[in-house]
Amino acid sequence: MTFYAFTSHAVVHSGRARVALAGELDFDTAPCVLEAVAACLAKQPTSLCLDLTDISFCDCAGLNSLLTARMSALQAGVDLHAEGVGAQLARLLSLIGADDVFTEGNTPTDGDSARLASDTATGRRDTAVAADESPLRDLLA
Repeated sequence: MTFYAFTSHAVVHSGRARVALAGELDFDTAPCVLEAVAACLAKQPTSLCLDLTDISFCDCAGLNSLLTARMSALQAGVDLHAEGVGAQLARLLSLIGADDVFTEGNTPTDGDSARLASDTATGRRDTAVAADESPLRDLLA
C-alpha cells in the first residue's frame, strides 16, 4: 500500500522528454513509470530525463520499472539520464551492482547499445555476472 501519493508528470518539448516522479515508487505505482516513459517515447524524443528528486521510497518493483524504462529508451535509441537519485535508491542500485545506471547525467554508452542489440537478437533478457564480480558475494561471505 502506498503511503505517500505517487505522481508522474511527462513532457516532451523540442525533442527532449522529461518524466518527473514523486512519492513512493512501489508495486502499486511502478506501472505508472512505464506508462509515462512509453508516452514520451511514442513522440520520438532524442533524449529522456528521469527526475527522481521527489521519490521518497523505492522497492524492488519500482526499481524494476526504472530499469525497464532504461531498456525501453535504449531500444528506442534515446539518450537517457537521471536527476535527483536519492540515497535510498542509490543504495538499491549499489546492492544489485548497478551503481552507475542512474547516476547524474548518465547516458547510454555504445557498449550498452551493442549489448542490448545482441541480447535482443538472441532473446536474452539479462546479463550473467561472474561470481567474483557479484555484489552479493560480500553478503554471502
